[in-house]
Amino acid sequence: MRWWLTLILLGLMAGCTAPQLEPAFTSTPLPTATLPPTATATLTPTSTATATSTPTPTATATPTTTPTPDPYAGLTIADLAARSYGGGAITVEETLAVTSAFTRSLITYPSDGLTIYGFINVPRGAGPFPVVLVLHGYIAPEVYTTVAYTTRYADALARAGYIAIHPNLRNFPPSDTGPDPFRVGIAVDTLNLLALVRETAGQPGLLARADGTRVGIWGHSMGGGAAIRVITVDPGIRAAVLYGSMSADEKLNYERVRYWSGGTRGEEELAVSEADLERIAPLFHLERIQAAVSIHHSDADTTVPLEWSLDLCARLQALGKTVECFTYSGLPHTFRGEGDALFMERYLAFFDRYLK
Repeated sequence: MRWWLTLILLGLMAGCTAPQLEPAFTSTPLPTATLPPTATATLTPTSTATATSTPTPTATATPTTTPTPDPYAGLTIADLAARSYGGGAITVEETLAVTSAFTRSLITYPSDGLTIYGFINVPRGAGPFPVVLVLHGYIAPEVYTTVAYTTRYADALARAGYIAIHPNLRNFPPSDTGPDPFRVGIAVDTLNLLALVRETAGQPGLLARADGTRVGIWGHSMGGGAAIRVITVDPGIRAAVLYGSMSADEKLNYERVRYWSGGTRGEEELAVSEADLERIAPLFHLERIQAAVSIHHSDADTTVPLEWSLDLCARLQALGKTVECFTYSGLPHTFRGEGDALFMERYLAFFDRYLK
């Protein structure tokens, strides 16, 4: 009986002490390892970026575009109006004639690297005198002389109290030869001379008695065409006389030049596109003209059509420009006799009106 009680007591003791062993295995669980938010943000993108990384593209150089040069740079009305002129000096080479009214001297001056010859008529008297540039027409260079057919018109100006300067335009001896597409070169020679007149007028020397603010231009035939370009470019010219003048439309001019030359000249100018021609020809820029204009042409001119002068007259009138227009009957391209005397009378009165 005692043995049995002993077994019962041992069983009860075992049942009471077993739970004390559990804490070694069931103690409060350790928190599950959780990465801080910053670690999660860092690890997740890094893992993704590594798995989906894209190769860096190879840089490709973009070719540089070279602008196409303008083949007509320097020939357009805009370019001529934007550039500068002058520099150097008008030099007297020798005295050609002394009259009771004026002295004529042979001169030279620089023009874009060329030496241009010509003559100047300086009136007697105290001055100051207005200045008129006299531009000759085309004469075959092999027979051209400095004291040319236009001398009588320059002499009439000097006797009337004007300093008349008559350049031998480029390619006419003894002036240097040089490029002259669209006859822009001879216009540049004229613009350089105008600049020198303005720079030296009233200063000691050749033009001491000149008034550089009262400047006009006179042009015959080819010289008339140059004069149109010059007054389109230079707003400071007060008055211009156009005598049997070439056209303001270069297409008309070079169709005529091609005809005169039997097809040996004018092809390059006629090959120009309409768009470029509009940049070059004065016809499309007549609104720029500030000078008063006097136009003279014969109805019997077989060299330059009268219609060209009539057209220019109408266009200038339509633009509200100051212009007078005269048609002469039965005279040749270069006037003679009474018609020539009337022409001189008219252009002198015109210059007196606008330059004196």
